[in-house]
Amino acid sequence: MKIVVVSSLTFSLINFRGRLLASMVANGHEVIACAPDRDAAVEARLAALGVRFRHMPMARTGMNPFRDVQTFSWLLVMLWRERPDIVLAYTQKPIIYGGLATRCVGRTRFYAMVSGLGHVFSDDMSGRLRHVRRLVSFLYRRALAHARAVFVFNRDDRHEMLAHGIIDEGAQVIQVPGSGVDLDHYACQPLPEVGLSFLMIARLLRNKGLDDYAKAARLVRAERPDIRFRLLGPFDSNPAAISRETIAQWNRDGLLEYCGETQDVRPHLAQASVFVLPSWYREGLPRTLLEAMATGRGVITTDMPGCREPVVEGENGFLVPPRNHQALANAMLRIAADPGLVVAMGAAARRTVEEHFSVEKVNAMLLDTMGLLAQPTGVPVQPDRSAAPVRAFATGGG
Repeated sequence: MKIVVVSSLTFSLINFRGRLLASMVANGHEVIACAPDRDAAVEARLAALGVRFRHMPMARTGMNPFRDVQTFSWLLVMLWRERPDIVLAYTQKPIIYGGLATRCVGRTRFYAMVSGLGHVFSDDMSGRLRHVRRLVSFLYRRALAHARAVFVFNRDDRHEMLAHGIIDEGAQVIQVPGSGVDLDHYACQPLPEVGLSFLMIARLLRNKGLDDYAKAARLVRAERPDIRFRLLGPFDSNPAAISRETIAQWNRDGLLEYCGETQDVRPHLAQASVFVLPSWYREGLPRTLLEAMATGRGVITTDMPGCREPVVEGENGFLVPPRNHQALANAMLRIAADPGLVVAMGAAARRTVEEHFSVEKVNAMLLDTMGLLAQPTGVPVQPDRSAAPVRAFATGGG
């Protein structure tokens, strides 16, 4: 079969979907990957996998209608020319415009991977953003109307999509355990021998909980000035982006050590004792959480859709209320008071990922659902119809 994969970021084609694309090729399929930015290193790696890359015009953020019409038109022409059997799109704009273009072309199966509903569907909404959310919901609904299946990463997104009229009750919604983690690449690493350090990795957005992380660091360091707080991640053009001046001020105040951005987080995880993600963003299932857990790091994150998915309270991490820096600081101080928790939670975190979130398991589920396995598993994948208990760690249905 010929498969077109549509993404909003070229790097993600290797970082998040590289093993999936390789599996498609290994199962005998022709694969074309589309993204809006040029990255020579990624394009070379895609070519080595046997994947063709197509540069797609698209503004990853923003709502300029002329740019979005250009994206839709480009996808429509490309699909008419390529006539793929399957289109798989992930993230908001690729799903919307990829789905609409696929409907126009016809005779092509469309699958959407909702890796998180994102900023527009957060609870903290201005009047303008509420109007944007209604528009995005309408476009999602049109794009997904004929999707063969919608893959979601957490048990809350189906309910949220129903609530906003994006899908109806009959939609085939399948929960998968995120993007999966390559357990060889993210091997378990020894914990730091000296000192306690917390690490946060995220795009530098306020709704990722950056303010709460800095405020919690201030509270903790007032009692334990020896504890380190590190921050890793890129600046962003998102409306919720935090400024460089704010990050610089936190550095000057001695609250956080900003480590810049990187394409390989493993050395930074190796220097951390515990991973922190105090997000109140509408996450799918944060890859950073799973990567940290795979390396043997316990986590502190928020009791929010996506973030809570892999966490068993008190066993492999702690859940705190969103936008509550005091609760976040209390969880950090609890760990500081009992160093044995770092070791115990780290070991439990690695076991969780090994048992439920390996990339091989996720990719087999995706390929099987789309009918792309050369030798199908024969195990039916059930749609997500209801919320699962936290400890169930969904592997196909709810």
